[in-house]
Amino acid sequence: MSEKPSIFVGGGGAAHGQPQVLLLEYGNRHGLIAGATGTGKTVTLQILAEGFSAAGVPVFMSDVKGDLSGLALAGDPAGKLHAPFMARASTIGLDLQYRAFPVTFWDMFGAQGHPVRATVAEMGPLLLSRLLDLTEAQEGVLNVAFRLADEEELPLLDLKDLQALLLFIGENAGDISARYGLVAPASIGAIQRRLLVLENEGGTGFFGEPALDLADLMQTDAQGFGRINILAADRLMHSPRLYATFLLWLLSELFETLPEVGNPDKPKLVFFFDEAHLLFTDAPKALVQKVEQVARLIRSKGVGVYFVTQNPADVPDTILGQLGNRVQHALRAFTAKDQKDLRMAAQTYRDNPEFSTEDAIRDVGTGEAVTSFLEHKGSPGVVQRTLIRPPSSQLGPIDPAARAQVMAMSPLRGKYDTAIDRDSAYERLRVRAHKAAEEAAGQEPPDNADTPGSFNRGRRYDGGSGRAPAPKTTRRSSDSVGEAFAKSFARQLGTRSGQALVRGVLGTLFGKR
Repeated sequence: MSEKPSIFVGGGGAAHGQPQVLLLEYGNRHGLIAGATGTGKTVTLQILAEGFSAAGVPVFMSDVKGDLSGLALAGDPAGKLHAPFMARASTIGLDLQYRAFPVTFWDMFGAQGHPVRATVAEMGPLLLSRLLDLTEAQEGVLNVAFRLADEEELPLLDLKDLQALLLFIGENAGDISARYGLVAPASIGAIQRRLLVLENEGGTGFFGEPALDLADLMQTDAQGFGRINILAADRLMHSPRLYATFLLWLLSELFETLPEVGNPDKPKLVFFFDEAHLLFTDAPKALVQKVEQVARLIRSKGVGVYFVTQNPADVPDTILGQLGNRVQHALRAFTAKDQKDLRMAAQTYRDNPEFSTEDAIRDVGTGEAVTSFLEHKGSPGVVQRTLIRPPSSQLGPIDPAARAQVMAMSPLRGKYDTAIDRDSAYERLRVRAHKAAEEAAGQEPPDNADTPGSFNRGRRYDGGSGRAPAPKTTRRSSDSVGEAFAKSFARQLGTRSGQALVRGVLGTLFGKR
């Protein structure tokens, strides 16, 4: 076993090679855990998380099936798995000690962990377009919306902010098209429909404040163990595009926020991307390029990214080539395509003259794997057949009472539990609508009626020093944007569909629920 700080993964036994370890100094060189369903990927994920945590490295991982919550409890010496675990430990020369690990539970829906939120502005138009599956023209309109929000001081925090802004743009498409380029009503309507679908899928709770503080993902406990952040993803997997977009957003935020650290002795954070194929399925070229850029550069920020998927072919070659630490569980070759994928997977490993890599990938049993980890100077190790070590924590999920106890002891308890709805685009557009309605009714607003984000066409930022005051003018022959906005609502309120639009799209714009 290596004298350098490392994570023991497995090995040993008569039919297996030397012990396999993942060197911590190469832990940020990324990795791959692949294999068919039921071949042991979850256990490998669990023991790697344990190893990084024990080395003081925080971990973020998604729990797709609910099995990884067992990391919060020690293994059971009286359980039915104790005897086979001890037999495996004896075979590979491991002194197995059961213990629990510090775990922080997260849940986008707030049911099984601390709520996870991001603002619409943080998500940005590129990722939001991917989430909503927009066309190029629709993405262009979304970029206009973000630009308008930035220039007109309309913070986009939650979905109702974006919905309000889109309706605002739709009702004033002529003026806005002249300023930013053509804004087609059909594109705005398509985006609004996509937002409603996102709401129906439960995405509303993800957008808002308090937004996730990345520092909370990079904590250690009093003993120096890295905290293991587990995102409950069993329900989230029903919205695969939301799942993949959220994880990509998190990677992007880490990349943009963390400082350069070069080649650290160990990673600052390790990120496991389970069901990684969801990230690349039908992904536009621009998005794949962004993932490739993040994967290539984020290691210099001290972050290791490990993709977990059934088949290495699920990961584009440009990204697969950057994954130096690999654990390949069995692949089944029932069809011609399966056989081709098996051959391609075998060709990515450094050959071992003692056996056929292709045969080994096909033949390894549950709890076994073909492994290759980076060695001296970052060169790939010779492929080995490896018995994966048993975990020290509980294998399988914990019960709701145990989860509640872990959450009650969390250092983040209370920080994210209550959503905050502060002044943002929705509220500011509502103020404008009321002011415009008063003006339309012939009531002169007081001189101090100007509010944050109030709109005057032609006003622009002056380099960040504030906005110039709007000039006093006589009544214009054409409506202001705010007046048009208010009059549009007056027309819509006269119809059943208009009333539904106000309730469903803008919610409480005029105090209605």
